[in-house]
Amino acid sequence: MKGNKTVLRLVILGALVLAGIVLFAGVVAGVAGTGSPGSQDDPLVTRSFVLEQIEKALTGSKSEDTGSAAAKNFTWQVTELAPGQQFEGMAGTEFIVRAGNAVLVDPPGSGVPDITSGTNVRAGKTLALDHQLIIPRSDGRGFICLPGKNVIVMYRGEAVIK
Repeated sequence: MKGNKTVLRLVILGALVLAGIVLFAGVVAGVAGTGSPGSQDDPLVTRSFVLEQIEKALTGSKSEDTGSAAAKNFTWQVTELAPGQQFEGMAGTEFIVRAGNAVLVDPPGSGVPDITSGTNVRAGKTLALDHQLIIPRSDGRGFICLPGKNVIVMYRGEAVIK
């Protein structure tokens, strides 16, 4: 009986030693896979890199050129138009007339939403200064500058000045 207990103790001791070795090897392998901060395995990234990746994901762009074109259309631009010139916005273009007198051009006749006042501006109506409007479709909507003085407009999106 004494011999069986000794053999059983040696088997249990051997199993515990083997389990310890396997556990230690797993921990070492796990630590080796993580790398130190800033290494190839765990790189540090800058805020601008993260923001660029978020912008790419939101715009769905995969190339640098498309991303920079999308960024350009998303920034506000300021343009001065002479009397008689016409501003034609594409779908989604936002604009704000900052100075001068302008009249809405609306070939389809369904108007342009003025999101500042919450109204729909129809063709031939004078545009209020400092009101933000959004062109819903690329169908010729925009405004024409009235005689008198130049019109200064801020816009974001695609536009054609004629």
